[in-house]
Amino acid sequence: MNDWLMPDWPAPARVKACVTTREGGVSLAPFDSLNLGDHVGDDPSAVAENRRRLTDQFAITPAWLQQVHGIDVVEADPTRVATADASWCATPGIACTAMTADCLPVLFCNRAGTRVAAAHAGWRGLASSVLEATLDSLALPADETLVWLGPAIGPQAFEVGPEVREAFIAQHTDAERAFQPSHNAGKFLADIYALARLRLAERGVTAVYGGGLCTVSDPRFFSYRRNARTGRFASLIWLER
Repeated sequence: MNDWLMPDWPAPARVKACVTTREGGVSLAPFDSLNLGDHVGDDPSAVAENRRRLTDQFAITPAWLQQVHGIDVVEADPTRVATADASWCATPGIACTAMTADCLPVLFCNRAGTRVAAAHAGWRGLASSVLEATLDSLALPADETLVWLGPAIGPQAFEVGPEVREAFIAQHTDAERAFQPSHNAGKFLADIYALARLRLAERGVTAVYGGGLCTVSDPRFFSYRRNARTGRFASLIWLER
């Protein structure tokens, strides 16, 4: 399993989750080594081998998505690559999968351990309500929903323009707390974890775990902000067979 992460959260026993890192694959620099993204210019045969290793590690079938920074949510289907930014599943052995390299991966499950979901939340998707759309697809009571926030760009590295700040504050005035002035005039440092927690809380979901890992400063993870030409790691969640 190399140095892959296993989320620390009170999920039911049959709910399994994992976040891959850069370690354990065959891709060459700058995609070294476990790049799972097939859209970044890596050797397709290396990506296929990396994905095979992931599948074999857990005896799962990942449902890959073509992510477009939108809010579409689909039922996880490993037989096709849907254009969407989140997926849900109630079938054991099929893994909802989000690929990232600074954007926020968000994993969901219910306390009964019968449904799971994964969302890819960049700032555009977050502002457009991809998390809310994922909650809608799960159709679960808020107090029965657990959420885990995976590795993403940290608040000391996520410099944005005023239009990003305004997009969030226009929807939730409390979002102002998630932005601090940058040392660069007119820019702000955004806390994507705080923004996600705020939006989840607005829907009554308060059992939110994880957060705090920064992909830019932690070399275990791919980071687009750090190295524009880079791979993608995956956050996966599934029901045990």
